[in-house]
Amino acid sequence: MARSVPETRDEILAAAAKRFAVTGFKGTSLQDIARDVGCSKAAVLYHFANKETLFTELMAPAIGMLLALDERLLGATGQAAQRDALEGIVGLSLRFRREIALLQGEFPELLQHPAFAHIQRCSDRLRDALAGGSTGAEARVGALMVLAGIAAACAQFPDLDDDELRAALLAVARRALGPLD
Repeated sequence: MARSVPETRDEILAAAAKRFAVTGFKGTSLQDIARDVGCSKAAVLYHFANKETLFTELMAPAIGMLLALDERLLGATGQAAQRDALEGIVGLSLRFRREIALLQGEFPELLQHPAFAHIQRCSDRLRDALAGGSTGAEARVGALMVLAGIAAACAQFPDLDDDELRAALLAVARRALGPLD
């Protein structure tokens, strides 16, 4: 019996996510993904114009939530921005652990791709919000370390459930950033 188009599309996305996590974006070919799904490379290309399009679709929900967080932070300042940024990035990182793992090691290069150009600006604004609006070196460096550390911890500790990891991330980040109130 032939597979339906939606099932194959979902199977391609799932196989691509697994393959990207193991061999990275650059180390994965469309042929690898097709083989994992049990279809032809032409079938993969029927659903996705190229590997970049497939990757962009995998990342779309995470990027959408990042942009929504960025939008919420536009009017916030000081400690309110810091608190909202911290809670927002922890929630986003927990929800998209798999996608973060996909980006490990390839993030700087992927930011050069036009579909991800706005991510660096969002990341910079998030870092600034975590710094609580301070332009001091300690606040800015601390904010960057917290931002990077949250993403790394979500990717590195799949054995921790979301509630346990959320509590740990918030506690450690609050200590690193200082008082949020």
